[in-house]
Formats: sequence, structure tokens, C-alpha cells
Amino acid sequence: MNAEIDRKEKLELNKLQKRLRRMTGQAIADFNMIEDGDKVMVCLSGGKDSYTMLDILCNLKKSAPIHFDIVAVNLDQKQPGFPEHILPAYLADLGVDYHILEKDTYSIVKELVPEGKTTCGLCSRLRRGSLYGFAEEIGATKIALGHHRDDILETLFLNMFFGGKLKAMPPKLLSDDGKHVVIRPLAYCKESDIEQYSLRKAFPIIPCNLCGSQENLQRQVVKEMLQGWEKQYPGRLDTMFSAVQNVVPSHLADTELFDFKSLTQSEDALKRLNIIEL
Repeated sequence: MNAEIDRKEKLELNKLQKRLRRMTGQAIADFNMIEDGDKVMVCLSGGKDSYTMLDILCNLKKSAPIHFDIVAVNLDQKQPGFPEHILPAYLADLGVDYHILEKDTYSIVKELVPEGKTTCGLCSRLRRGSLYGFAEEIGATKIALGHHRDDILETLFLNMFFGGKLKAMPPKLLSDDGKHVVIRPLAYCKESDIEQYSLRKAFPIIPCNLCGSQENLQRQVVKEMLQGWEKQYPGRLDTMFSAVQNVVPSHLADTELFDFKSLTQSEDALKRLNIIEL
């Protein structure tokens, strides 16, 4: 009985890995995320998404037609009770190059953000600045983040509902200073697949105690809304992500994106109208 269970578990794990490999490889190809000779800095938080990203990228590296290097980087933000030993032990056992970057952003966030207010905005800016600076130090040509398809859709709705903008997370991004190329290899991957893969691989997950307890975050509200839609109408999130990839600027209302003012009827059309009026 146990042998049969083990066999089924292995089959399911293989199916998940193949699916995640395929989707990640497709995203890398579609957006030219990784090129020959790249040094990819994989940002490892200790969550399911970044563990999965590192695992799949290491797997793809073995059979990729190009050569690229991977270096895992964790930002230790000095949160009280953070288990500092877990990631070094995991990465050393994995045999991947890694760095643990120590920056006390926790104290800064707690000092500047009033009690009860959302910490994610400031925390992410501080984290991004630290990681960008370190990428430059080690000569990384790409910075890989673990955001997946569901993150991208959640960001789309967050920006619409609370920011008045129609934008999401791009799978590939040039930083504002033009120095860094940020990639999201899991852009096509479903969070549900990542969660199942993470459970089956038994990654040593480290929870974020800084913001994980903030249950009323706007992002959490949007996440629950999208998950509700998917449960009621299976496949809706796939359709919505397809919409992000099929934008028609002429059917929106951004005058910077499309030249509406120059739209006029052609002379032939005007002549036909005149004939009809006569």
C-alpha cells in the first residue's frame, strides 16, 4: 500500500515539475529573460514561490542550450525570531552559490510605519534597493523574482481599484536607473501548482512575520476575490491572463497610448456619405 502511495506521489511530483518547467521555459523564451553568459541573481525569500523558482531554474540550467550561472541571494531583514540557519543549510546542501545579505530593514519599517498600517510598501522598496545594489556588487546581469501568474493578476486589479491605473507586473522590466534587468520566470505559472509542488518537495518554508499577519491587506482582499471567481467559473484566471497578453490600445481611453485626435474619416468615406445624403 505504501509503495503504491509513493508511486502516485512521484508521478504527481513529476507532472507538476514538467508543467512548471514547461511554463517557465516558455516565459523565458517569450521574453528573452535569460541569455548566454548571464549571471542570474535569484532572490530567495524562504517562501514557496522563490524556492520553486530556484528549483526550476536549476533544473532548466542542466538541459539549457545556453550557459548561464545562478547565484541565490537572501536578504536577512533582521526580523525577530528569523531562523538564520535554514537557508544557508538548504543552499549548501543544494550545492548552489549563495549569499546572505544582512540589512536591518525591519527596524526601519517598524519605526516609520504607524501601528496598524500596511508595511509592505516601504518594506518592498527597502528590500528592492538593497537587492539592486548587491546585484551590481556581484556583477549579476539579471535579477530573478518569484512572482507568478496570480501575483500579476492581483497587481492588475490592485492598480485598477486603488491606483487608477491599468498596469500589472511585467515579466521583464528595466529598472528606473537603467542598470538592472528584472525577470519573473514564473510569470506563466499558477500559484496552485507552485503550492502543490512546494508541499511535495517539502521546502523549508520561512514565514514572513513582518507582514504575514496583516490579514486585511488590499492584496489579500483582491486575492480572495479572484479565487472566488476561479472557484465559481473554472478557467477564468487563464482567460484574464490571456487578456493581459492581448491589449488593444485603440479600444481603451489613454490618449498617450493611442492617437485618438488624429482619427478622421477618409475622403472616400466622406464622398460616400455625401452621396447617401443627396
